[in-house]
Amino acid sequence: MNQNVRVTNNEAERRYEIALNGQRVGLAEYQPEGDTLILTHTEVAEGHEGEGLASQLVQAALDDARARGLRVVPVCRFVAAYIQRHPEYADLVREEELG
Repeated sequence: MNQNVRVTNNEAERRYEIALNGQRVGLAEYQPEGDTLILTHTEVAEGHEGEGLASQLVQAALDDARARGLRVVPVCRFVAAYIQRHPEYADLVREEELG
């Protein structure tokens, strides 16, 4: 990750936030459900698309879920596509969500 990029888990708002040079430029919303995070929506601020920030955000969220022993349900299409492109995260997906 770029040293000017920081991802934090804003549990009160139920979202991971990514900041670039101290300014929030994206978020990944989730709903906690027991030992599972349902990842519902990912967005990056206009003007920052194509910079890889959404991928960094999702990677950090998935790494955090793994570290916390959580499973994930990728409702968000971007998260689902990210997991397909990075099969090292496939084990995090709740089995009943696999097709």
